[in-house]
Amino acid sequence: MNHIKITDVRVQPGDSAFLLDDGTTAILYDSGFAFTGFGVAEKIKKILGDRPLDYIFLTHSHYDHALGSVYALSYWKNAKVVAGEYAAKIFAKPTAKAVMRDLDRKFAVQCGVLEYEDLIDELRVDIPVADGDIVKVGNLEFVVLNLPGHTKCSVGYYCPEHQLLLGCETIGVFNGSDNVVPSYLIGYQMTLESIKRVEELAIRQILVPHYGLLKEEETKFYLKRAKESAVTTAEEIISMIRQGKAKEELIEFFKEKFYYGIIKEIYPIDAMELNTGIMIDLLKKESEQ
Repeated sequence: MNHIKITDVRVQPGDSAFLLDDGTTAILYDSGFAFTGFGVAEKIKKILGDRPLDYIFLTHSHYDHALGSVYALSYWKNAKVVAGEYAAKIFAKPTAKAVMRDLDRKFAVQCGVLEYEDLIDELRVDIPVADGDIVKVGNLEFVVLNLPGHTKCSVGYYCPEHQLLLGCETIGVFNGSDNVVPSYLIGYQMTLESIKRVEELAIRQILVPHYGLLKEEETKFYLKRAKESAVTTAEEIISMIRQGKAKEELIEFFKEKFYYGIIKEIYPIDAMELNTGIMIDLLKKESEQ
C-alpha cells in the first residue's frame, strides 16, 4: 500500500485546495478561487516538478472550491476533472458561471486583487460521477458518496484501502480546535443523514475542506462534534424562532457561537451572514413541516 502525501496548496485564506500524491498519481482535491488559481497551480508545479497533475476532485460547485480547476487545467491539459453529476449540470449553465464570477471578483477585491485573467467560461467536468461509483486513479480507488445538505451537488470520496475520506462541507467546517461549524444550506435532515452515512464508514482520517488532514483522534472528535453541533445549533435556532426573535438576532447568535479563530480568517463576514440567513430560513421551513 503506497503512502499518500497530502500537501496544502492554498494561496489565500478561504481557498480550499490540497494535493494528494502517492508517488505515481497526483490528485488536486478542490481547487480554490479563480483569482488564486494560477498561484495554486504554481505551488503544485513546484511539488510535482516534471510530473503531471492527473486528476482534480471537486466536492461541490461553489466558487471557492471549483473555479481554480480551470487554471490548473491551463498547466496540465490532460488532467481529468471529477465531480458529481449535478455539479456538471451547474457548470454548464451560463447563469451559474456568471454568479460564480461575480462572487469571485467581489472577494478578490476584498483581498486587494483588482485584475486577473478570467478563464471561468472554460469550467468543465470530464468525469461526472454518481453515488456508489468507483473512481480508479492509478493504484488508488475512491468510492463516490453523495452527501447533500450543504449543496445538492456535494460529494465525498472514500478510499477504503487507506480508510481515508475526502470530506465535504455538508459534514461541517472544522475550526481547528474545539468546534465544527454546521453548513446546511439546502437541507437540515438530509445533512443529518449524510453525517450518519459517514459515521458508518471505517474511517481513520478525513481531509476536511478549508482546513486539511485530520489525525486519527482529531477525526473521531470532528465526526462526533459535527453531529452534535448540527443538532444543537438547529434546536437553538428553532427555539429562538418560536420565541419570535428577529432574523438579525439569530445571525448574531450564530456569529457569536462560531465566528472566531480560523473560521474568521477563512470565512468572509458577508458570506457568513448570507449563509446563516439561508440556514435560518431553511430551519424555519423544515420545523414548520
